[in-house]
Amino acid sequence: MKRLGMADLARAAGVSIATVDRVLNGREPVREDTRAQIIAAAERIGHPAARRLSPRPLDLPELRFGVVLHKQGQDFYKAFAEALHRAVVNAPGVHGRLVLEFSSSQAPGEMASALRAMAGRCDVLAATAVNHPEVTAAVEELSSKGLAVFSLLSDFAQGARAGYLGLNNLKVGRTAGWFMHQTARKPGVMALFVGGHRWHGHELRETGFRGYLRECAPHLTVLDTLVNLETRQLTYEATLNLLARQPDLRGIYVAGGGMEGAIAALREARPTGEVALIVSALTSESRSGLAEGLITLTVDTPLEKLCRDLMVIMTRAATEGRGPGGLQHFLPPDLHIAESV
Repeated sequence: MKRLGMADLARAAGVSIATVDRVLNGREPVREDTRAQIIAAAERIGHPAARRLSPRPLDLPELRFGVVLHKQGQDFYKAFAEALHRAVVNAPGVHGRLVLEFSSSQAPGEMASALRAMAGRCDVLAATAVNHPEVTAAVEELSSKGLAVFSLLSDFAQGARAGYLGLNNLKVGRTAGWFMHQTARKPGVMALFVGGHRWHGHELRETGFRGYLRECAPHLTVLDTLVNLETRQLTYEATLNLLARQPDLRGIYVAGGGMEGAIAALREARPTGEVALIVSALTSESRSGLAEGLITLTVDTPLEKLCRDLMVIMTRAATEGRGPGGLQHFLPPDLHIAESV
């Protein structure tokens, strides 16, 4: 095996060789988050500088943090993975190692298999998954072997998992409803996209959104919920269809992924600002959409804080032997409008 050099580390960390050089040789100050990113990359690829750069004592016990996410190619999950790598570097009281896998679809059977495949590879586990009996059975099986499993972003296996970390999705939905009420004063209809009917978090967002508008904005009617499987193309086609068939369309709420399709359709088919759009992640595309006036509001998950808190909670679960419980760790969302980005 060839010896890993600065170029290999720079490539793995997504920074320049000059930045790696500054960190390795202490030539100039480097931002703490950049330094953590380089340390995480060094540990991930087995670079010899990893243990020298680590701010933790070398005799700390190793803890393997298992995480299973969806949609490896989506910007949101890419950012999630990068935040996890940075957070593992600073896991409290342990020498953390991230064991990260992706599920290519939201099919319950595939996620259940991905969860079971983590047995023996990690000491504690967290995942984004749909709420389905197959997933619950997998979590129960892992729990019976002493592996604590946490749900992320959208809750699942409530009777078996060790806890939930993410947004309060019912409140997120009501927040989206409130913004739509402020934006759409004329009577009309609202469209709502969810990734699938088995996403518990999306179901709660739908409930909050519909509940708020029913209570406070009866002049706005929410159409039947559309399932987009969190894909760009399905959202794009469905949005174009809505724009063609619903002349009184006042707003669109994309409660999960696939927002890129709605942005593209509005950019193509409607004057800016005519239809309000609320989406669920701050990415390069949603930033552009905000700047262009296509997006009214972005309700974003604070990934850095989520990952830091996740490391603390998972460490406690693994080191203190905590079993299934009722933990719900809610984080306040980051709200972005055009003037705030």
